[in-house]
Amino acid sequence: MFPSVSYPEFSYQKYNPSNCPYSFRFADYIQIETDTTFFNQKLTNSCWLNLQIPAFNGTLHCSYYSLNSEKELEKYIKDAYKLAREHQKKANYIDELALKKPNSVYGMVFNIEGPAASPLQFYLTDSSKHFFRASLYFKSQSKPDSLLPIVEFVKKDILETINSFEWK
Repeated sequence: MFPSVSYPEFSYQKYNPSNCPYSFRFADYIQIETDTTFFNQKLTNSCWLNLQIPAFNGTLHCSYYSLNSEKELEKYIKDAYKLAREHQKKANYIDELALKKPNSVYGMVFNIEGPAASPLQFYLTDSSKHFFRASLYFKSQSKPDSLLPIVEFVKKDILETINSFEWK
């Protein structure tokens, strides 16, 4: 028998930081924290975020890079694929969904199925100035079957974040 899960009621709010070149909508059961360190190194970019999901002990780790060249864009895209594919060892399947939205938001969503550490990763870019990457993790030792309803619930809200994402 599986334990009962209590899903929070929520509405969507807009996140529109004045110091970052993007905005998006997020479910209000998510708490947004500015990420100030990366592997114990102080970040100079204040547009890195952790979207904390306390109800399910999860975090969507988000990083942002301003682009200076096409070569940088290629590097960040290559890194996004590499980081998603690191989960192939444990994943049953990785589904890649290309994104092309009207307001110069392009990217890829990596839906990672099975006992991998991260069930969802994505990147978004305008292909010239901006690159945003995110990965979802849960602090849980539960089997993927037990986490699946929670993962699917959270994924729907992250897809709202992706679909509402805009560059400024």
